Amino acid sequence: MNKKIGIIVPTLGTRPFSLAQCLKSIRLAGDCHVTVVSPDKSAFLSQIDLPLFDQWVQDPMQGLVTAINLGVESLPKSVQYFNWLGDDDTLTPNSLTHSSQVMIRDSNIVCVFGKCQYINDDGDLIWMNKSGRFAVSLLRFGPQLIPQPGSLFLRAAFNAVGALDPIYKQAFDLDLLIKLSKIGKIQYTPVQLSSFRWHNESLSVENRKITTTEAKLIRQLALPKPIRRISNLWEIPLSQLIYFAGVVLTRVSQRMTPNPKKKIS
Repeated sequence: MNKKIGIIVPTLGTRPFSLAQCLKSIRLAGDCHVTVVSPDKSAFLSQIDLPLFDQWVQDPMQGLVTAINLGVESLPKSVQYFNWLGDDDTLTPNSLTHSSQVMIRDSNIVCVFGKCQYINDDGDLIWMNKSGRFAVSLLRFGPQLIPQPGSLFLRAAFNAVGALDPIYKQAFDLDLLIKLSKIGKIQYTPVQLSSFRWHNESLSVENRKITTTEAKLIRQLALPKPIRRISNLWEIPLSQLIYFAGVVLTRVSQRMTPNPKKKIS
């Protein structure tokens, strides 16, 4: 049967238990084609049930963006809607079915997003992201509040804007969303679609700095040139605010975990 939804899971295969939970959640989210992109299938294949994914693609180890783009290119031609999911994040039951139906009802929609809960290493709730429709308006002038896990993208629109830009290492989803907003509608649905695992160590100081620096550049490049010249007036304090928000979430996660070294693996 030709499937219209595809999910790409880029992974190093080092967390087989979390990967299995991720893949199981995708199967419960709706009828879709699952592509795993990893450097070595044998590293985790023995611990993962084959029915949990449909296709394996070898990761050339040129970065996460390259792995995701390769996964999208490898999807069957029948796939019209897709997303990627981290190997320790999960989708909610029937979320893909719900999101695809939203997109089918309106051909102008290029992306659907909903609520996403942030959880710590032990699976405890840190925060529920339910930013809503106003998150779209903030893309060019504020923090990126559209949760990528659980979203669904129109494949034709993704290809039309040139896929993910490998120049960005962390904020490539913001770059994609801004580009998509120029050619179609980004639609919010008031349903929890996913869970994102905020590891105690996942956002290092270096990564946070890279993310905020890239996001600042992406937002500035999306502005008209006259406004771009004065954008540092708000971009510098905004970047600092976003950076420290990440610090706060990490500290909350650490306080909630009795043993910070304990991880799901």
